[in-house]
Amino acid sequence: MRRPLQVYFDEAEIASLETWSRRRGWTKSQAVRAAVRALTAPREQDPLLEMAGMVDGLPSDLSEHFDRYLDATYVAERAPAYAKRARATRARPRR
Repeated sequence: MRRPLQVYFDEAEIASLETWSRRRGWTKSQAVRAAVRALTAPREQDPLLEMAGMVDGLPSDLSEHFDRYLDATYVAERAPAYAKRARATRARPRR
């Protein structure tokens, strides 16, 4: 059995909720119910949620701009010369 719940949001929150749910083909109600389930689920059932709040000093917009921060901090290791030769050999068509 479902019961109604009245919640007040500001305009920016409503716009964000509408955009988020529209992109996924969900109703706003479905999105809110999913968010409530995610926030109230026991943390031991979700290892990522269990880690929430463990790292101090992260940017406040990290989740919104994760890819940008990842690109800025990731440094690719240089592949050894033999690995480059092996890739080049595999790329050549066999005759």
